[in-house]
Amino acid sequence: MAVEILKEKCIGCGVCFKSCPYDAFEFEAYDGNKLGKVAKINAKCSNCNQCLTACKFGAIKEVQIGGDVDLSDYKHIWVFAEQRQGKIQNVALELIGEGKRLAKDISDDTEICAVLIGNNIDHLAQECFEYGAEKVYMIQDPLLENYTTDAYTKVLKQAIDEYKPEIVLYGATHIGRDFAPRIAARCNTGLTADCTHLDVKVSKYIDFAKANTTLDTSTLDPNDPSTGIKQTRPEFGGNLMATIICPKTRPQMSTVRPGVMQKQEREVGATGEIVNIKPEISAEDIRIEIKDIVKSMKEMVSLTDAKIICSGGRGLGDASGFELIKEFADKVGGVVGSSRACVDAGWIDHSHQVGQTGTTVKPEIYFACGISGAIQHLAGMQTSNCIVAINKDPDAPIMEVADYAIVGDLYKVIPEISAEWDNAEALYDATTK
Repeated sequence: MAVEILKEKCIGCGVCFKSCPYDAFEFEAYDGNKLGKVAKINAKCSNCNQCLTACKFGAIKEVQIGGDVDLSDYKHIWVFAEQRQGKIQNVALELIGEGKRLAKDISDDTEICAVLIGNNIDHLAQECFEYGAEKVYMIQDPLLENYTTDAYTKVLKQAIDEYKPEIVLYGATHIGRDFAPRIAARCNTGLTADCTHLDVKVSKYIDFAKANTTLDTSTLDPNDPSTGIKQTRPEFGGNLMATIICPKTRPQMSTVRPGVMQKQEREVGATGEIVNIKPEISAEDIRIEIKDIVKSMKEMVSLTDAKIICSGGRGLGDASGFELIKEFADKVGGVVGSSRACVDAGWIDHSHQVGQTGTTVKPEIYFACGISGAIQHLAGMQTSNCIVAINKDPDAPIMEVADYAIVGDLYKVIPEISAEWDNAEALYDATTK
């Protein structure tokens, strides 16, 4: 839904201006009333509808917009290649790989495209090509140096209106979770958040099905040009997986948690097409002024990039147990993770939390120490390449997903693993000299 100004009823009094928290009203000339002007809604409107009751003359009404669109106008897959201070976030590279897979399923001429927004970021296009992008849309301006919701929303919406992508994917980062809903609202389309799986319903399969007499084609519509994306995400605390579609509007949009999708192998030297887009943006479009960027003074945890994670759970007994976990992580070259129970108990900072309400991870080795394996935790780490579980309870859910399940007291088992790790390193050093 959106709002519309009825010019024949508007008297140009400007009362509606005060009701809008986004400064989305302005005047335009109109010779149909005594003041010679009427209210106009600009691009800053967020469709919050707070202005509907402001006008006493009935000049503002709610209207249905969007609805059915010509789906055939929309082509290709875009990935918002989120970058911070000139460094592409890993989740963007993961989504380029996932987009490549989806593009193959849709059609041979579907392109996987990266969208880079910022300033002085030309060097990042090559990295996108090497991880699978065929085309890079480059949107640069000094006003885009740092992320602001207003600026990024305006320039990406302009690009979407001009080039009409069929699918737009974002990482479910702090920026992605702020940015994607605003774009979806401006485009009057749907957005599915925190997806764990993406798939497509492809119209080209209709022809294949018709040619294969053993398949039931009664439910296939030969006039449906849709390559609708099927977006799967956990619901009800991870107890149910919901698959969501967006059949009538475009672009289709999803956010995906870091660590869920697989990056494709880097192809050094790969090239592609760069499309430079000159954004139409001014300082007046940005309501937030960034005075300074202050990084946290505390130790930052990079769970999404870690190859080895040593996580502790309620089985540690108390907060002091994380001293052992920290020593263990240092020994094996990993980082410290945690279950939600430990974070809720105040034993460790939330930045260490692994799981559905924390960080989704996919390390080479995941040590689960004293973690029972609630479904929310499993949702965030079960795609790890190797899971080692240490628990006194042989029937704990974590033991069912573990590649190596060790039944025992973690305070005895971990020191033994550390000792064996030293022995293995010494043996390796001896054999490689």
